[in-house]
Amino acid sequence: MISAAVTGFATAFALILAIGAQNAFVLRQGLLKTHVFPLALFCALSDAVLIIAGVWGFGAIVALWPALPTIMAYAGAAFLFCYGLMRFWAAYVGDYDMQLAGQSGTLAATIATAAAFTWLNPHVYLDTLGLIGAISTQFEGAEKLGFGIGAVTSSFVFFFSLAYGARLLAPLMRSAKAWRVLDVLIGIVMWALAFKLLFS
Repeated sequence: MISAAVTGFATAFALILAIGAQNAFVLRQGLLKTHVFPLALFCALSDAVLIIAGVWGFGAIVALWPALPTIMAYAGAAFLFCYGLMRFWAAYVGDYDMQLAGQSGTLAATIATAAAFTWLNPHVYLDTLGLIGAISTQFEGAEKLGFGIGAVTSSFVFFFSLAYGARLLAPLMRSAKAWRVLDVLIGIVMWALAFKLLFS
């Protein structure tokens, strides 16, 4: 069971580690140092739900509704494009008084944005439901449970490390110019992911 748990932890961590829309948002919020705990908890719990669903058979749902991945791809691409546009606009306007003061939007708005990044992103489903689910099929009984626990634990470790570790970059983010560069980079990532969803 321990070996299966280690495999689950390593698999999930490797998949989550890639810089994506959700991770970029968590990083940005961590730099602001606001709503950090609830955001990290929400992302980790969302991943946990998806991982559990993957380990215990989400493939059946896709088999019943084959159009689901395509619908999610278009919805996710639209959201990523709009959010990327918002980041480019923020960089163009250059009004970073709130960021420099360590302020951000409300908790509800933060969680709503995180929910969109999580639940409208087909790559999240591919990783958690598809790949993790597929790898879990090599385990049975207690080992399958161990694999699932390891994968879920990995998600919690990653998101809390990213959210709170972002503070180490805080000294670099004391100018409007630094925030502008970050917003441009995040905008590029969002648009790249949107195009990837549409044309892959």
